[in-house]
Amino acid sequence: MSRAGLKLGAAGLGGGAAAAAAAAAASGASWEDAPRALKLCGLVPLRLLRDSCTAACIAFDYQYSCWGVQQGSDEWARIRHAVHLRSAHRLQDLCFRNGGIYIKLGQHLAQLDYVVPQEYVQTMRESMLKRCPVSSYDQVRRVFIKELGQPPEDVFLLSPFLRLFSLLLSSLCPIPSPPSHSTYLYFFSFRSLPTSIRCLSLALLLHKFMLLEPMMDARLLSRWLVEEVRESSPKELNFLHEARNSEKCVDNFKRLSPHIAESIYAPKVYWNLSTPRLLTMEFMEAAEVTDVKAIKKHGLRPHDVSKLVSKAFAEMMFKHGFVHCDPHAANLMVRPLPKPVSWWSSFFKRRKPQLILLDHGLYKELDFDTRTSYAALWKGLVFADEKAIRENSINLGAGEDLYVLFAGVLTMRPWKRVIDPSVDHLALRPSHDDRSELQMYAAQYFPQISELLRRLPRVILLMLKTNDCLRALNHDLVEGSPLESFLIIGRVSSEAVLDAKRMINGSNISSRFRINIEHLFLEARLLAMKLAIWLLLLRNSLPLRWEQ
Repeated sequence: MSRAGLKLGAAGLGGGAAAAAAAAAASGASWEDAPRALKLCGLVPLRLLRDSCTAACIAFDYQYSCWGVQQGSDEWARIRHAVHLRSAHRLQDLCFRNGGIYIKLGQHLAQLDYVVPQEYVQTMRESMLKRCPVSSYDQVRRVFIKELGQPPEDVFLLSPFLRLFSLLLSSLCPIPSPPSHSTYLYFFSFRSLPTSIRCLSLALLLHKFMLLEPMMDARLLSRWLVEEVRESSPKELNFLHEARNSEKCVDNFKRLSPHIAESIYAPKVYWNLSTPRLLTMEFMEAAEVTDVKAIKKHGLRPHDVSKLVSKAFAEMMFKHGFVHCDPHAANLMVRPLPKPVSWWSSFFKRRKPQLILLDHGLYKELDFDTRTSYAALWKGLVFADEKAIRENSINLGAGEDLYVLFAGVLTMRPWKRVIDPSVDHLALRPSHDDRSELQMYAAQYFPQISELLRRLPRVILLMLKTNDCLRALNHDLVEGSPLESFLIIGRVSSEAVLDAKRMINGSNISSRFRINIEHLFLEARLLAMKLAIWLLLLRNSLPLRWEQ
């Protein structure tokens, strides 16, 4: 371990008790909570020691693994990749060993494609979204009794035989803690949250001094991770807040998007059995949204699921202004729409999908101006309108000098492709060349990307994270960016812009007439785009058929 790592580890141990005491006070602990406070006093130094050791190991690896190797050479790139991978696994191990809020740190890192190397992003995505700490049935039972005053077997009126079977089953299958959704009960203790956040802040402070990776901007990491975790985690972990979000989301679809409301569902909340620390919900039998085999087994098409996901989140972003900002694969499920199937669909064995939204802790609201500018920006991107892209990027904070880069970050396409009028100009292809091109641009323009992310409001940063999640879902479902998804985005964003114009100028007869004419032109443009996409898909499929 490096000398700097030893010094920081000693400093962490020396200040750990003070940090724990402050955390205990911040969490509202009293003298009656003395055992818990003592536990926190032991927890903080241990976590800080792990943080210091991990930071020292990572820093040492980066500093000395490439010693004497020419920067930019093939050998340097190979060694750098290996160091990234080793360091990502060390960080992953730290998150699992410390647990709690560190799991949220790993989940946030999994979405920061533009800030951290891909090795970190991929490692965290593969581990943090599904591999979560588990709790024993006894732990769950104690929380249940504390919150509701009686054990779960009494609340759910189990027969003696079912009680015995439940206890046996629970001893074999521990109940996962959030964000897993394999059971109807979630629970969490808020007592350790302030302590965890302070440990997390100190952990990232270590990396400012110990150079986790020279490409990274430590200030940007601290701003994005610590501030976002500090603000969102108390809301995410207050299950009544999550329950209210789930009902508001479904209600928004019924009021503002009735044409797809029946295709969007959130598990029913049992309010009489829920508290801030305990959430009791309807159990859902459905497939994970990226489980293509299970989706096909239900008689659904992955292509239809992809379109429904695009529609749902386009409506949330551009019309509702109330957006589920954590749509990774573990938080979305799909099942056949529970309604009578038409004879036509039965004949072709096709059923309509219903999207089930889980984990409603992390939502962001877009105010009217931000939502309208964001919708107008995406309208400009879909229709390759350079003027609209520039104007609305500036409105959202990108600035005159970085609007081109902002368009590239949103679409993962170079500028020449963004403004290309061809119908497939935004489509991502699952090829090695495309991935290499994106990695090259990310490395080449990293300082500018860091500056762009520093300028953008945090709500827009979360929209970028949401876009990345949706892009990953589409890739898993249809191996690329389906052209229909951009048609959907173009339609919903354009309708949102027209709705905003009606709201602002709706009382003026001439303005209403112009808006109606604009709507007609929009429908004609979308129809032409749809026809062009159909012809392009037909052309691309013909050679494959001839080869077969």
